[in-house]
Amino acid sequence: MNTPSPGGIQIEGLRKVYGHGDTAVEALKHVNMQVAPGEVVGLVGPSGSGKSTLLKCLGAIIEPTAGRMTLGNEVIYDEGWKVRDLRALRRDRIGFVFQAPYLIPFLDVTDNVALLPMLAGQPNARARERALELLTALDVQHRARAEPNQLSGGEQQRVSIARALANRPPVILADEPTAPLDSQRALGVMRLLNQMARQYQTAIIVVTHDEKIIPTFKRIYHIRDGQTVEEAGEGRTLD
Repeated sequence: MNTPSPGGIQIEGLRKVYGHGDTAVEALKHVNMQVAPGEVVGLVGPSGSGKSTLLKCLGAIIEPTAGRMTLGNEVIYDEGWKVRDLRALRRDRIGFVFQAPYLIPFLDVTDNVALLPMLAGQPNARARERALELLTALDVQHRARAEPNQLSGGEQQRVSIARALANRPPVILADEPTAPLDSQRALGVMRLLNQMARQYQTAIIVVTHDEKIIPTFKRIYHIRDGQTVEEAGEGRTLD
């Protein structure tokens, strides 16, 4: 692996074993991975290869068995958790974008985005100001007072990206964010993720099976049998 750069995502020797003794299954064997601030990389592999396990470890949802993980400039795991409050870590340091937007139906667009900063202790007015800033950057500010069921699929995904960025996390984990979208909208989501990564210096991992977007990555990690192999991608321009 290359010498890690400050910030971003650093994974070194990550292992995850489910079960014990004769029933033990090694889901991750010795994963090394690096994503720089401002970079979007792809993570691809067949079902059962370890993608979901890796994402859950990075998202502090399950505990690895061994290895080291650094998010931003903070070591969060080194042969054990180095962060006391994992819930606060997920809320404040990691943004999540899913295949489905999972917007809260009884909140308008602004409050869907502002909710996480509010939960983190920001004054409501400042949280809503931050939400509007992100909605403007993602060109959905005109939908700020709309309810989620009034949005198109593409608009909902833009709002979910704004929500992921709301607490200025150093890391965003995107799990199949373009799967339900047609080619034009899928490429539009990738354009937005790349723009947001550069603008906010966020490191983004996109887990995908979507052949439409794979040519957009400059770097791709293939995961097979719990191990990662890095290769250069096409880096097709999205401008």
